[in-house]
Amino acid sequence: MSANVALSFFDHFHSLQEPRVERTKLHPLSNIVFIAVCALLGGANDFVGMQKFGTSKRAWFEKYLDLAQGIPSHDTFGRVIGALNPQQFIECFVNWVQAFASTASGRLVAIDGKTARASLDRKAGQNPLHVVSAWGREARLVLGQVAVAEKSNEITAIPQLLELLELSGAVVTIDAMGCQKEIASKIRERGADYVLAVKGNQEHLQEDIIDHFATLDESAESGRRTGEAPIWTTIDNSHGRKERRYSVAAPVPDCLRGRDEWKDLRSICRVTRVYEERGTSKSEVRYFISSLPADARQLGAAVRGHWSVENGLHWILDMAFGEDRSRARKDHAQENMALLRRWAVSLLRQDTTMVGSVEKKRLMAGWNENNLEKLLGLF
Repeated sequence: MSANVALSFFDHFHSLQEPRVERTKLHPLSNIVFIAVCALLGGANDFVGMQKFGTSKRAWFEKYLDLAQGIPSHDTFGRVIGALNPQQFIECFVNWVQAFASTASGRLVAIDGKTARASLDRKAGQNPLHVVSAWGREARLVLGQVAVAEKSNEITAIPQLLELLELSGAVVTIDAMGCQKEIASKIRERGADYVLAVKGNQEHLQEDIIDHFATLDESAESGRRTGEAPIWTTIDNSHGRKERRYSVAAPVPDCLRGRDEWKDLRSICRVTRVYEERGTSKSEVRYFISSLPADARQLGAAVRGHWSVENGLHWILDMAFGEDRSRARKDHAQENMALLRRWAVSLLRQDTTMVGSVEKKRLMAGWNENNLEKLLGLF
């Protein structure tokens, strides 16, 4: 591999250990990983696609790689990627990410899980892979991931993920499953603030918050302004969607039972969403707790920003990369492929040289090798 490639792209992956014994090392590990990433950027979604992409672009790959043994077969891609130690792989990936996101101050980190449904293997007794990802909204890249056997294990996976990340100064948002005292404490330990969705999984918490906002509403209706919470309103009429959001924040009330058990808890928030669906007006109300001050604008923006992980990552993984249809199941193949896909999404999201959706950028990278080189930083 050329010095340019090693310095610009793989410098953060030098510690990735070779999983094969000496006699089976027909193709260098760096070749396999590099071709796999390029193939995912250029439109391939599986091991067969990686081989075909490598074969069609062999002349270009020879600019950067020693291909004396040719392009690896799809079986080789599958075996080697499945054999890589996923913990080492994610640590290398996080090192790479930190070169792009060197500062966390003020940024939003949305943590959410996604299940790869086709990874279910009933014959082998294997549950579908569930990956908990940290999505940097401003940086538009995946900051880290932890894979678990099923969605219910998110509670144990989130603290592991937090340990991987540099979070000083960030705001971490998590849905209701992550509304746990231990997780709130871990986020504060890592130097970040939290905005956690509230449901009925914590005794009395949602009940007390609802009651307090009801008291504030009654005060406002009766004309008593003392204690009334200001409302921050947003309107979204884009893409044929008609939606209004009303965010209200208040300091943590004395009536909130167990308030001292939540590390540095400072505020509560109510977000009411009013929208139209098939011509019918609907609404939903959600509640949140936070270590941030009671600022309706700041908390409402954090709640709205959390869902960028759905549109900016999860939707793309399924629609563009076919993650929900991936049947890579052997060894660590599914987990490592999940990381490679998120790596590719991050590179495509970071790019400012091509105009278009992630799907269109993949086509342009596959058609034009100059575009691929720009994505990879090969100059």
